[in-house]
Amino acid sequence: MADTKREIERKYESDDSGLPDLTGVAGVRAVIDKGVANLDAVYYDTADERLANASMTLRRRTGGSDAGWHLKVPVAPGVRDEIREPLSDTLPRTLAGLVRSRVREAELLPLVRLRSDRDVRHLVDADGALLAEVSVDAVHAERLTDGGGTAQWTEIEVELADDGDPVFLDKVEKRLRKAGVRPSSSVSKLARALAETAPKKSGKRKAPPAPEEPRTAGDHVLAYVRAQRDAILELDPAVRQDAYDSVHRMRVATRRLRSTLRSYAKVLDRTVTDPVGEELKWLAGELGVDRDREVMTERLTTVLGELPRTLVSGPIRTRMRTWANARRGGSRRRLIGVLDSKRYLELLDTLDALVAEPPLLPDAAGRPEKVIGKAVRKNFGKVSALVEEAIEAPPGADRDLALHEARKKAKRTRYAAEAASPALGAPARELAKSMKSLTSLLGEHQDSVMVRLTLRELSAVAHAAGESSFTYGVLYGREEQRAAAVEAALPGVWEEIGTGAPL
Repeated sequence: MADTKREIERKYESDDSGLPDLTGVAGVRAVIDKGVANLDAVYYDTADERLANASMTLRRRTGGSDAGWHLKVPVAPGVRDEIREPLSDTLPRTLAGLVRSRVREAELLPLVRLRSDRDVRHLVDADGALLAEVSVDAVHAERLTDGGGTAQWTEIEVELADDGDPVFLDKVEKRLRKAGVRPSSSVSKLARALAETAPKKSGKRKAPPAPEEPRTAGDHVLAYVRAQRDAILELDPAVRQDAYDSVHRMRVATRRLRSTLRSYAKVLDRTVTDPVGEELKWLAGELGVDRDREVMTERLTTVLGELPRTLVSGPIRTRMRTWANARRGGSRRRLIGVLDSKRYLELLDTLDALVAEPPLLPDAAGRPEKVIGKAVRKNFGKVSALVEEAIEAPPGADRDLALHEARKKAKRTRYAAEAASPALGAPARELAKSMKSLTSLLGEHQDSVMVRLTLRELSAVAHAAGESSFTYGVLYGREEQRAAAVEAALPGVWEEIGTGAPL
């Protein structure tokens, strides 16, 4: 089982390569010499350095207290999650899975070897508790591919203790700067090694160029498409690790992307993007299998908990737990299977190609306020028609369907307005905000519809088993009241939204 450690650290360099006295740092009672460790690590990547371009590092290290395979995944500037597996001759399957969305079918090769003599100090407080580990690393880097060179340097690394306050690193940095130590120009040892050992014929490794400032309608749409593609890639390892809310966030990214491709049909050729949208729909559906059940389970648990004990009869809680846990045992394996599938990896390749060579139509070169604004207004018009239809319809299945369709169109309008916000400013942001509120309101109604459907199913099973179905009926009635409350509130909410013309 992989072990994950949150790593918060900063790197520095100095001309004299020494470590200043840190006993004067606020909160530090003592600086304890922990000796020198000899570390030897081989870093793996594809030939075109896909992991490095994603700020990920994969290494096999010997020496020190944490020998083994390490995968580092960026979380925020200066913060990474290090996923560790025991030392072995071959890459562990868990780590291979976590890099698959980046590597795909490419081969992982040993690119760089780093040997470091690490002189370690522990900064401790008055109680002897560790505040941070400071090390002076004398590094020797060697490129393992043909034509590569070598490099040497010394750096200072300060890593915050587990559960430490990041403010402490500011205090250490203040002391280091006073002593002439400066932040490192490289984000990691690997980044510096790749740059300084690159084959001479190609020069130093260059970072991928930053996207240019959006100017045309196409620029703005593609910026949003690229952001959602990046979100899917970045969330893939988190989904594989079952990180909190990662499945939901990845599903939202797929929906945002699919919605954008449909909304901006005058910018991106739908003969190309429609097949991509179908694959995104498939992925969102696979991600939603467990998510939908989780939402229903949370709702059922909440409404049952609101009932007085006198209204609860029969083994309803057991029945709900059984329903909630159905298929859960294999759900993680099923989802990992989806992420390892050829279909998913081909979708990622397609998204990369879409961003690299977008199927732009003539309107893509137009002014954003005209082209993008028109697309958003068109979406809003569809929402308006559906909401008006739902308000006019009598309570029942037809209204439920109209409200559900309005919710889906409101989501699409929200995402279109989000994509438009950098170009159109406050009006687009306000529309996105109002569509989010409308989506939440209509989502409450749709949840009620689905919960009532589930309650009917559970009631039928309970009745067939000779159990009381009384409580199911009570819950059903309460859900009807919740839905009726949404329907009653909708005209006022819609009137408030509709008072301001979109964009």
